[in-house]
Amino acid sequence: MLKFSQALHLSIGSISSYKLRSALTTLGIIIGIAAVVANVSLGASFNQFFVDELGSQGSNFIVIFSEDINLFYDNQLEAIRNTPKVEGASPIRQQLAGVTYISTIRQIDIQGTSADYENIGNIQLEVGNFFSDQDKYTAILGSDVAYEKFDQKISYRNSIDIEFIRRDGTPVEHSFKVIGIIDSPDTTFIQTGAESDVRIFIPIDTMNEMLGIEDYGGFSITVEDAESVRPVSDEIDKKIARSLGVSERELDNEDVKPYTIFNQADILDQLDELSTGLTSLFISVALISLIVGSIGIMNIMLVTVTERTKEIGLLRSLGFTRSNILSLFITESIILGLIGGILGTFLGLVGSYAAVTILGLPYIFPMYLFVLGIGIAVGVGLIAGVYPANKASKLDPVESLRKG
Repeated sequence: MLKFSQALHLSIGSISSYKLRSALTTLGIIIGIAAVVANVSLGASFNQFFVDELGSQGSNFIVIFSEDINLFYDNQLEAIRNTPKVEGASPIRQQLAGVTYISTIRQIDIQGTSADYENIGNIQLEVGNFFSDQDKYTAILGSDVAYEKFDQKISYRNSIDIEFIRRDGTPVEHSFKVIGIIDSPDTTFIQTGAESDVRIFIPIDTMNEMLGIEDYGGFSITVEDAESVRPVSDEIDKKIARSLGVSERELDNEDVKPYTIFNQADILDQLDELSTGLTSLFISVALISLIVGSIGIMNIMLVTVTERTKEIGLLRSLGFTRSNILSLFITESIILGLIGGILGTFLGLVGSYAAVTILGLPYIFPMYLFVLGIGIAVGVGLIAGVYPANKASKLDPVESLRKG
């Protein structure tokens, strides 16, 4: 009986004797495995990117937007703040306004909030401080507003003029002192209501006073922990709906409710689906290369059987059985697959690193990819080598020696 060590020695000898042929055989596997490994790694990197993007908008958040005017007031705000596990809640209002700085006028989104929004929205200041609930005509500028929107950069403690148009069409203008500039965010892909770098934040009470209104455009809320986000969101949804006369049985009917509510948990679920879809797409494309590689192994192994007819006949005459011949060729295919898997996994690692560096994504390379890449390659080598090995084992020794 042929020992494994003997089969391994003979297979390595055969591979070494035909270096070019062996290299061409493994090339398809190397490319296929590299594509699979790189694309799985890219999928993980995209997933982490989405999670980081979401985290940049605040932790454990819930956001509610009104779809009508005169909908949200202080009673809804108090109901939200009194909900168990709500850590902070801020009323919000968004409106486009004319902003003047040194005779230059730009149309910019103004975000009215309370002081709590600094923590709720994960606002990081480059300079200055966020306004308090006692402040009135003060403003926090996004980095893009401060440094890019106007002909001259706006500095900390400068003043700007903001002009709103009321609901009746009347313009109202007032001067605001800049008390803080928001640090340029690292991520901008996902937005949950306030793109901080391109907006100006002012106290919502001041904004409502200028507009001559008392209602809010919505609420931004943060919850104590991630596990509580969805149940707290459901509880707030019930409270808001009840206050607006929407029955509990119609809570799932988005056409009935005059507001939109979403939370971090829901968005994470959607991002997970998106990431899974991207990873599946990447892997599907990569598997095409792997299939081509496996066909390449099979074709070259079949050619090898023809070229080594005399060798097979000689081995049979020396007492090698069909199973021995079968083992030799399968071992050779597995070794080729293993070599391709190791090189392909390394190439995939390098390729994925280069891709995420260019795309600016976090580099994620799960360690299981080493096992996955090499395991797939060995499996492909085994499957692709079975038919040629079986064909080789069935050759008649006398006929093989005669043809050889």
